[in-house]
Amino acid sequence: MKKLFVLLTIFAVLLVGCGSKETQQQASDNGTSDEKKSRIALVLPEKIGVNPFFQQMDDGAKKAADEFGVELKTIESADHSAIEENLRVAVAEGYDLIITSSFEAEDALKKVATENPDRQFAIIDTTVDLPNVQSVNFREHEAAYLLGAAAGLATKTDKVGMVAAMDIPLLKKWTVAFEQGLKSTNADAEFLVNYVGGFTDPAKAKELALLQASKGADFIAGAAAVGDLGVFEAAKEKGFYTAGQDIDRTEVDPEHIVLSQLKGTDAASYETIKAFAEGTFKAGVVEYGLKENGVGLTYVTHDSKTPLNAFLSQEMIDQVIAIKDEILAGTLEVPNPLAQ
Repeated sequence: MKKLFVLLTIFAVLLVGCGSKETQQQASDNGTSDEKKSRIALVLPEKIGVNPFFQQMDDGAKKAADEFGVELKTIESADHSAIEENLRVAVAEGYDLIITSSFEAEDALKKVATENPDRQFAIIDTTVDLPNVQSVNFREHEAAYLLGAAAGLATKTDKVGMVAAMDIPLLKKWTVAFEQGLKSTNADAEFLVNYVGGFTDPAKAKELALLQASKGADFIAGAAAVGDLGVFEAAKEKGFYTAGQDIDRTEVDPEHIVLSQLKGTDAASYETIKAFAEGTFKAGVVEYGLKENGVGLTYVTHDSKTPLNAFLSQEMIDQVIAIKDEILAGTLEVPNPLAQ
């Protein structure tokens, strides 16, 4: 009897062991086994809430983290001098992918990425040429061309302005392409451009916008980041028309902000995280333009909750849509000023 009991006990243990292995295999087959989550850090060059450019980026990153099951940490820099330190913190904390943004982070990323060749990095809105860095850029010149074309059709004074952040090569994608679009629809239009000297000075931007208005400009585009707020104030005071950047700003003051040049930084961070999660992420340059829906213009490529301002007409918008279609078809090329 004892022998029979021992045999039965051994048989039961074997059955339990087999069942355990089978259950583990089923769990693995069903994708329910615990797998290590990818850990991604988003290192922003400034605090969220100042520039919607970075708010969008954080929003897109959070959306991707939720959808693709990755762990995300957003690290905000108190000022540009803190960027390098924050990148090093992300490395020390063992993040698998570290994303940062803008030319303010270029030098810091070059140092940190060079010192950590086994770590993957991405930078949005500029280029860092290293074998472990993906550079995500935009063809802003395509959208700036459309904005200029719209301004050329709408202006009543044939004087159109732009208040840009700084006189640097990068900003030529806005100023040069805008003027080209302006001249394409209105050869007689005069283009006025002034530079603030920085990205966070609304007072100076307002002063320059008022200067352009005094010279007869009835449309003055903002391309000065936070400085655009000063251009908007000037437009409200003097009654000229203006345009925002990156997100749809027409809702802020529909009477004066009549267009917005759009840039999908949320799409850039989303797609970067998606590629990493799906195993398709690689170093090199990735670009987003009109074709990829990475840049655009309100009413032309994207709908707006704000009704079209009377300064513009649907006929004008239709003309700009036709120009957009030519760019997409390849029959009209908007050259990148940085490549010339």
